[in-house]
Amino acid sequence: MNFYSELEKIIKTQNPHDKFVRFYSFYDKYQNNECIFEQNFEPEFFEEPSYEGVCKIVPPQVVPKRTNLTTKDGQINLLHAIAHIEYSAIDLALDAAYRFINLPKEYYDDWLEVAEDEIRHFKMLESLLERLGAKYGDIEVHNSLFEASQKTQTLIERMAVVPRYLEANGLDATPLILKKIDNLQKDEILDELVKSLNVILEEEVSHVQKGDRWFEYACKQNKEDKSVYFEIIDKYYPQGFDRARHINKDARLEAGFSCSELKNIAHKNVC
Repeated sequence: MNFYSELEKIIKTQNPHDKFVRFYSFYDKYQNNECIFEQNFEPEFFEEPSYEGVCKIVPPQVVPKRTNLTTKDGQINLLHAIAHIEYSAIDLALDAAYRFINLPKEYYDDWLEVAEDEIRHFKMLESLLERLGAKYGDIEVHNSLFEASQKTQTLIERMAVVPRYLEANGLDATPLILKKIDNLQKDEILDELVKSLNVILEEEVSHVQKGDRWFEYACKQNKEDKSVYFEIIDKYYPQGFDRARHINKDARLEAGFSCSELKNIAHKNVC
């Protein structure tokens, strides 16, 4: 099986569960060393996300708000929003393995492992949606994560923006969601969501850690200091670090951020 060509087919697969079946078959072959890495492969630039045929895509400000989590509609909106992040993350992990060729095998090991994690996360959330009588694709979604992958076509920029910025922001945001849920009346769906979010938070620390490892690798390849991270983020998210923010210090430190980086992000000494 050709590694990059098969990944391209998986990424383009629109139906989520067809995508997962195809991925698991591919991943089994990869783990059994049955894949051939095409040396001169040229990755395609994707114009549209794979979920285009499943979800209605709207601007971020039009996506339904996740406000009243004590109502069925509020819970569906929240679950769908998080499920969409996880689904987008599946394609982002697959694209990281597909787009950047001729790297050490450990690089592909890492991002295929991340893809498998993200599929499992998506399935946990999808099962909760189904218990509420909903499914992925019922709610409008935005394209922000897909657009981030379109913008970052070099390894150093992809590793800076996706795992070390976008996914690291999730390390900060998830505890706030958990705190909000904890203040609500007990509810079976919310209790299950809390369990899922705790699994996601724990495992996504390792995803950011992988991004940190390969960002550092790319910095060495490009003869850049790791501080170039802030230049890259400012290029694509000019106000990304303008304001002081709550950060998940322990998770970010575990994921590879330095205290000096956290000071620049939080606008204060945090360690």
